[in-house]
Amino acid sequence: MWALLVLIGAASVSAHLQDLSFDGQKVFRVIPQNDEQVETLNFLTSIMEVDFWQPDSVTLVRPKMQVDFRVEAEKSFKVEDLLKENGMEYQVLIDNLQAALDAQFDSQARTAGHSYVKYNDWDTIADWTADIAAQNPDLVSRSVIGKTYEGRPMYLLKIGKSGANKKAIFMDCGFHAREWISPAFCQWFVKEAVETYRKDTVMTTLLDKLDFYVLPVLNIDGYVYTWTKDRMWRKTRSKNAGSICIGTDPNRNFDAGWCTGGASKYPCDATYCGSAPESEKETKALADFIREHLSTIKAYLTIHSYSQLLLFPYSYTYNLPSDYQELNSIARAASKELASLYNTEYTYGPGATTIYMAAGGSDDWAYDQGIKYSFTFELRDTGRYGFLLPESQIKPTCEETLLAVKYIANYVLEHLY
Repeated sequence: MWALLVLIGAASVSAHLQDLSFDGQKVFRVIPQNDEQVETLNFLTSIMEVDFWQPDSVTLVRPKMQVDFRVEAEKSFKVEDLLKENGMEYQVLIDNLQAALDAQFDSQARTAGHSYVKYNDWDTIADWTADIAAQNPDLVSRSVIGKTYEGRPMYLLKIGKSGANKKAIFMDCGFHAREWISPAFCQWFVKEAVETYRKDTVMTTLLDKLDFYVLPVLNIDGYVYTWTKDRMWRKTRSKNAGSICIGTDPNRNFDAGWCTGGASKYPCDATYCGSAPESEKETKALADFIREHLSTIKAYLTIHSYSQLLLFPYSYTYNLPSDYQELNSIARAASKELASLYNTEYTYGPGATTIYMAAGGSDDWAYDQGIKYSFTFELRDTGRYGFLLPESQIKPTCEETLLAVKYIANYVLEHLY
């Protein structure tokens, strides 16, 4: 009976999850060796719809770069033929996307309510923000910093002991809708803060001396859409004038080299920069809040997935930031901390030179606002599951990431400016 209930539970989660089926869809990995092979991938995108996982767009593909992309089931043979014809070696990372999607929910029984080791839908996360604040009134308070395009309140949690003239660290999750491990980390961080306060000396010192602003999900409309319609959705859900295509990439929508390298002017593209900087209600709410608290916010951390990277500015230019040496040494030490738990290897460095150009990102914008300690995390994994990291990996991913975040926070506290 119990096994039957578990099966019914898992099936209903999957059915409830989205209308689209990804049955038979494949995720390929190729490493183009030269310009001709890069051109082959460009040709591929001209004859069929290709969803780029890594990098975000075909325009960013360069020789010797690892490229992960998803194609429709019925097109996969054509893709394999084209790659073979052009002498391109390839790997099928995910043979059946629907099966991988179902396998995300591997914590057997689905209980109603919030869990830190499961993926939670938006309503569950919203209820959790109210509960965690109500249960920990001396450490946590909740506010609304704006509303999304579809009218959902954007909840922000402030964590820390009340005190005068405290500096703060701002952290957000859930910029890109399909990166589910990201909001899971923001929830985990809050849990650890309230559970280890007065038990863990580092966390206690951090909460006594700093405030943490945590935005559990920025792109709420997109996140809801990944649970109800299309698990692979990335952008916001705003309508674009003169186009049938929906949404803007919120991490190309900030006023930092806006709509230059690595961002698209076309509303149908995954990296569409929007009609203007901060055209999205979500990015505007975030930017307004940070501008209003610029005198206190000393670090900005934004959590994404996947590829195990710790990046810092710049992504919109190959120029190094003036604080390059310091940021690089912090990233090196934080990556080492992270690896100390499960030996998970992270690559670190400035965004543009470490991975690719990406203009209009929130970390570059925050840095240019004067927030020196500005970092982007790209959490697990490196492509075996990609955006479909199984729930069994939530705990280890969050545990190791917490070590890096605590390291950075502690560094900031000891080097306030």
